Amino acid sequence: MLVESGFVEFWGEYRLCMLASPRPDGSIHQVPVGATYDADGGLVRVIADGGSYKARNLAARPGTRVSVSQVEGRRWCTVEGAATVSDDPERVAEAVRRYTERYRPPRPNPGRVVIEIAVERVLGNVRP
Repeated sequence: MLVESGFVEFWGEYRLCMLASPRPDGSIHQVPVGATYDADGGLVRVIADGGSYKARNLAARPGTRVSVSQVEGRRWCTVEGAATVSDDPERVAEAVRRYTERYRPPRPNPGRVVIEIAVERVLGNVRP
C-alpha cells in the first residue's frame, strides 16, 4: 500500500489529473479527469459517464493498463495500473464520495460509472 503522508496529501489536494489509455489501434487517448487515491485499497478512482469514450474503451478491455498523472509546478506524479470499469452502485457511490471530498459534488448522472485503477507503479518526484 502506498501510504506515505506527502504522497497521500498530494493526491488529496485540488488539481485536475490526466488519464491516458490505449485505443484499440494503439494510439493514446488522454483526457483531463478528477481522480482520487485510496491508500488502503491501492486504487485510483475516476468517475465518468458510462457512454464516454474512456469508459466504453476500458469496459471493452478489462485490465487494460492506464496511467493517471498530475502536476503542480515542479512536483509531479504518475500512477500506472490495470483499469476496470464498474456500474455497481456501491462502488460508484464510494467513488462519488471520494470525488466530493477532493473536488466538489459532481452533477447528478444516472449513467455514471467508476474507473478503478489498481496502482502497480508510481513515477515522479512525489512518491510514496
